Parts: sequence; structure tokens; C-alpha cells
Amino acid sequence: MRIMHKICKRVISFLVILVLFACQDKEDPISDDFSIDDKEEQIDTENNDDNSDETNEEEEEEEVSYVLPEIDLSNWKVTLPIVENGKLIEVEPPEILNYATNADLQPFMYNDSIEGALVFYTYPESTTANSSYSRTELREQMVPGSNSTNWTFSETGRMKGTLAVPNISKDATGKYHRTMVMQIHGRITNEQRDLIGENDNNAPPILKIYWQNEKVRVLTKKLVDPNTTGNDVLYTSAWEDNEGFYFQEEVGFEKFSLEIIVEEAKMEIILNDNESVVYDGIHMEKWGVFENYFKAGNYLQTTDAGAEATVKYYELEVTH
Repeated sequence: MRIMHKICKRVISFLVILVLFACQDKEDPISDDFSIDDKEEQIDTENNDDNSDETNEEEEEEEVSYVLPEIDLSNWKVTLPIVENGKLIEVEPPEILNYATNADLQPFMYNDSIEGALVFYTYPESTTANSSYSRTELREQMVPGSNSTNWTFSETGRMKGTLAVPNISKDATGKYHRTMVMQIHGRITNEQRDLIGENDNNAPPILKIYWQNEKVRVLTKKLVDPNTTGNDVLYTSAWEDNEGFYFQEEVGFEKFSLEIIVEEAKMEIILNDNESVVYDGIHMEKWGVFENYFKAGNYLQTTDAGAEATVKYYELEVTH
């Protein structure tokens, strides 16, 4: 009887143990139907879902990054380095406002919609009457479509641009070519032209700003004889280049800003809101007889075969 009782007791204990193991198997997250490999696959799937969300966010950011340059061309015309019907192609307002769809302009003036820049591309080809070099360059028109209305130093003027020269060729010695990125050009009135017997309204550029040797170089005019007076001041031959000025900062191929501020008998040029050069005195005083207009773009200073340059403008504004 005692033996039977012991046997029964052991059987019951064994059954209890079996029940406990069965319950544990049901609660175990790793079963025959859900292997370790399956578990890792689920984790990978969850990670992929996270990565998918990140990818979607990146795609949304990329879509947002496509921007157009906010440059108002209502008071600018552009000159291209190519000829049509015996004349250099020039596009004035209002046609220039549709530059993005203008077939003539597209190879030379177009949008970089990733960087939000207006691109000016040029190479040695055709030139204007008073130059040996080709350009893709804007010319200010205070009255859209007309070159006749301009400004004097006493009327003041300001131009500010943010730009870069990301690509420019080299000469045979391995030295980078240079390009002019901003100007203030002089102009004589019809009355002044007739007074001195000239056949056009051209006057010297009082300011030329170059990208040169990966720096910014400023060149202005001075009178050959500071004692020159009267109508003699109006002749182009009365003026010559000064010695020029290099800003210390090397801009290289990166974005930089230039600001030109003009007032009576004074001109200031500022690089990156940091360095400044000022011109005043007798030469600026006597320059006051001329009209002026701003220019901006890509005026490549070489005739070398195979030469080229790209200038990008991110911002450009003029006030008077």
C-alpha cells in the first residue's frame, strides 16, 4: 500500500513537471514556427522601414532644394558672344525675362536650379566694337529697352552681388585666365558727343573688377594729366588705367560678395563685407561729367583657342 502511494505520488509529480514545461514552451518567443533567422529578418524589416522613412525625408529635402535665382532682370539687357544677321545678339527687357526658354540664351545664360544661381558662360568668339574680348554680360538699363537714360556720380548708385567663378580655363603656361565680373562704364551724352566730334557715345569704364589669380582685382581710371579741364576731359585718350588693386582675401572658386557704392566724387568697393578700397580726389571729381551704367556677368579676357569661363550669380541688385 505504501509502495503504491509512493508510485502515485511520483507519477503526479512527473505530470506536474510536464505541465510546467508545456506552459513554458507556449510563452517562449523562439519556437519552431519562429526561428532565430526569422527574428533577425523581422528586425531587418523594421530597420528597412526606418530607412525608408529617412529616404523619403531626404527626397523631400532634395525636392525643396531646387530653387531659382531671385534676380530681377527688368532693368538689364544681355550681350552674347555670338553674331546673328551680322550683329551681336543682345536681348533686352521684356524678352530677357523669358531667358529660361530663349533658345539663343540657353547655352550662355541659364539657371542652376540646384544652387539657385544665374549662370553666365562664355568663350572667345565675337566681340563688341570697342573690345577684343567676348562676353556674356548684363548691361543696366534704367529705362527698360533703352540705353539713353543713365546716371552720374552726383545721382549716386549702388550695386551688390553674390557670385562665384567655379570654372575657368588656363593658358599655355598653366595660369588661369581672368574674367571681368563687374563694371561701371562711362558714357557721353549726344550733346557731348557732337561737341567733341565723336561718332558714338562711348566713354572709358571708370571701374573694372576682375576675378584674377583666384583673387579679386580692382582697376580704375585716372587722368593722364590731372590738370586737364573743360571738354578735353571727355576724350577717351585723356584717361588711362591706374595701377590696380588686389584684395587680400583669396576667393578661389567659392562664393563671394562684392558691393560698389558710388556718390559724388567718391567710389567704394567692398569684398565680403570685410575688405574695402575707396577712390576719391581729383580724378573722381573730374569724372563727374560722365554718365554711367553698371555691368555684371562674364567678360573673358583672352582670345586663346579653347578658353572658357563660367560665372554664377546668386544675388544681384542695383539701387539709385
